[in-house]
Amino acid sequence: MKILQVCPKFHQSVASGSTKVAYCISKELTRRGHSVNVYTSDVKDKYTKIKDSEVEKIDGVRVHRFKSIGAVATREMKIFVTPMITSRVKNEIQNFDVIHLHEYRTFQNIVVYHYAKKYGVPYVLQAHGSLPRIMEKQRLKWLFDVLFGYRLLRDASKVIALSRMEAEQYRVMGVPEEKIEVIPNGIDLSEYGDLPPKCSFKKKFSIDDEEKIVLYLGRIHKIKGIDILVKAFAKVIEKLKNVKLVVVGPDDGYLDEIKSLIEYKKIKDKVLITGPLYGRDKLEAYVDADVYVLPSRYEIWGMTVLEAVACGIPIILTENCGVAEYFRDKVGLVVKPDSKHLSETLLEMLLDQNRRNTFRENCDTVIERFDIAKTVSKLEEVYEELVK
Repeated sequence: MKILQVCPKFHQSVASGSTKVAYCISKELTRRGHSVNVYTSDVKDKYTKIKDSEVEKIDGVRVHRFKSIGAVATREMKIFVTPMITSRVKNEIQNFDVIHLHEYRTFQNIVVYHYAKKYGVPYVLQAHGSLPRIMEKQRLKWLFDVLFGYRLLRDASKVIALSRMEAEQYRVMGVPEEKIEVIPNGIDLSEYGDLPPKCSFKKKFSIDDEEKIVLYLGRIHKIKGIDILVKAFAKVIEKLKNVKLVVVGPDDGYLDEIKSLIEYKKIKDKVLITGPLYGRDKLEAYVDADVYVLPSRYEIWGMTVLEAVACGIPIILTENCGVAEYFRDKVGLVVKPDSKHLSETLLEMLLDQNRRNTFRENCDTVIERFDIAKTVSKLEEVYEELVK
């Protein structure tokens, strides 16, 4: 099949999120012999753009980058405007058998939707948890939905939900049941076949071998609930001294508040903030962690949860994480998104070595379900149905 993947950003070095998902899907589809093209912007992150040529090949995937001339941007809504994509889509969209749109409120989706409908090319929409109008700029999101979003959802051949939570969100937005496919995100397990030796991370950051590590890895943003984790951790170390909180990830506008909270709680010597880590460095952090915590106020999925489980690390999630339905009581625990419940559960996990060992032993079996090959097999079935 000739498949077009459309996403606002695309690069292989990103740690997680929809960009990582689009890359993994495209790479696996190419490995299976499909012709995969990606239409995206030249934006890498909030500070830099990719300066390579407009078209490049990444793991066999043809990536077409269009210059971003500006953005309607907030912490929770970033619309990268790429006008030059319009002529390319108009001239080439009929060459594709099926289109996969990643995320929901994007400039790229508006353009591709218009010509996909005009020329009758089926498209799949995967919102990646971006449907609800929550947090900031709710009026701007409502305006997008009225002008473009409801039509984008209505005319999609299929929509991909990552969990039952997201499936319900599609229903609330008016998507018929028969158009909703629940397909969880996958992970390339081959990347976790040769993990770093234990204590590599601890040596690099001068952490005592006997000190336990509570790990958070992801964007440093209010919606991620890192403040909840810091408050919970402050309560934990009142009873358990030999433990350190490690926060890994890029600042997304909330780092200063987290640092102020750490200072206020007087736990600066018990917290390590590393900034973003990639590749082997990131794996070292996972391997040395005793428990991984995702304390999100809202999280439709959480690719870092899959990464932690692939590294054999017990997890604690809030019940607001859509991925919790897949892992509850198998490789970790699920808590309410408040510091009291999190601190009690965290202390319980850190003190119970046998329970952590049981969760670790279950990781290999549980993560097999999320092998990227299995995820893409389900997507292939959806694509083939639409093409037929």
